[in-house]
Amino acid sequence: MSKPKQTDRNFPSIATCGSNQTTSYGSVAADLDGTLLVSRSSLPYFMLVAVEAGSLLRGFILLLSLPLVIVSYLFVSEALGIQILIFISFAGLKIRDIELVSRAVLPRFYAADVRSESFEVFDKCKRKVVVTANPTLMVEPFVKDFLGGDKVLGTEIEVNPKTKKATGFVKSPGVLVGKWKRIAVEKEFGEESPDIGLGDRKTDHDFMAICKEGYMVPPSKTARPVPLDRLKSRIIFHDGRFVQRPDPLNAILTYLWLPFGFILSILRVYINLPLPERIVPYTYALLGIKLVIKGKRPPPPSAGSPGNLYVCNHRTALDPIITAIALGRKVSTVTYSVSRLSRFLSPIPAIALTRDRAADAARIAELLQKGDLVVCPEGTTCREPYLLRFSALFAEMSDRIVPVAVNCKQSMFHGTTVRGVKFWDPYFFFMNPRPTYEVTFAERLPEEMSCKAGGKSAIEVANYVQKVLGDMLGFECTGLTRKDKYLLLGGNDGKVESMYNAKKG
Repeated sequence: MSKPKQTDRNFPSIATCGSNQTTSYGSVAADLDGTLLVSRSSLPYFMLVAVEAGSLLRGFILLLSLPLVIVSYLFVSEALGIQILIFISFAGLKIRDIELVSRAVLPRFYAADVRSESFEVFDKCKRKVVVTANPTLMVEPFVKDFLGGDKVLGTEIEVNPKTKKATGFVKSPGVLVGKWKRIAVEKEFGEESPDIGLGDRKTDHDFMAICKEGYMVPPSKTARPVPLDRLKSRIIFHDGRFVQRPDPLNAILTYLWLPFGFILSILRVYINLPLPERIVPYTYALLGIKLVIKGKRPPPPSAGSPGNLYVCNHRTALDPIITAIALGRKVSTVTYSVSRLSRFLSPIPAIALTRDRAADAARIAELLQKGDLVVCPEGTTCREPYLLRFSALFAEMSDRIVPVAVNCKQSMFHGTTVRGVKFWDPYFFFMNPRPTYEVTFAERLPEEMSCKAGGKSAIEVANYVQKVLGDMLGFECTGLTRKDKYLLLGGNDGKVESMYNAKKG
């Protein structure tokens, strides 16, 4: 290793990086929390692992341990504080579950917290290495996919080889802080020192001192996160129940709200379940649920004529039910991968499809002869402002197609899940203090844009409806599918048997 360039450890601010004409952007070694991220605390991310890979109870225990973590971190050592976080968050969890949370849940929160000036320097460098006290397993997917990092030097988790579960302890040499960061950087770069070292605290000085140039990232209340479109990947799919990052205050408020929210959710579900759809908007308002209905609602089909086919984008499992409430009458819907209990409790007729194209087409045609039908051709929900590819099957079934744009707002809990129990999705949605649903009815598709009367192909009609809904909502249309979502978030193809086998494994 070449001689350290800065041994006095009085590092300049990152604001001065680039002012020196000799600055080279060949390689960089950068800390994560407080350096590449605005937040200096990793607690919210450990909380997400504890809850999403573990349980709400584990997250509550982690929250209660916060005073112990703070005292250990400030008055004993940084390493001990982080070791406590790792033990409570990781002990006994399957490594596969931690990996899935690291890929499906954490990136959305990390991406919203990337510090602008640090990222600009980091992004200019050809070889990018992140050196962090956080577990490598936890941060590597985000660093590589969203920051464009080449390598993560982090704390390595100890795993029981028989059970494939984390023990809660870490491998030698322990939590990567202080001199261990320097040793890890020396081992990674060999004889050639990193051109730039970025850190935010005293324990980063060791590895920064062996870099050709070192810069401190000082705490700042005015630090700006980088725009999401500057990152290397887009956030389209993500999982997890928390809407907001669970920093200590948000976590405390969430756990205080949980018992009241659960009771309120039960009331919101079961009071409205037996009521006629035309009455429900009024009870929704009394129970704190905001329902916004826009556009002209089509009248019910006349006797002897087939029903309308309402084609919705898919935000939560409640979309067909909310559409029926907006129409003020019973409509049928078709579903995939929904339990018998959920279909039984549904206030509208919910008929299961089989993914056999011919059989499903016959079933949909039969339902349309009986009345109106709601379908969500994306096949799965998407939380972000994107529309997935529309299955073209619906376009072959009817020329009486009415696009319906649905959107919802949740402030505390997401009402959808990939890895969790889908039965609880509506309850989590209604646990939000003030959940909001917005339904907008478009005009019925003109005959020239239909398959039978207009001679269009089913794919042309499906793409047209997707564009209509995208324009109404201001969402971007994509060619992504249910399979893409489940492969990323759940490690399976989204089929019922695959999801069951994955959970069983």
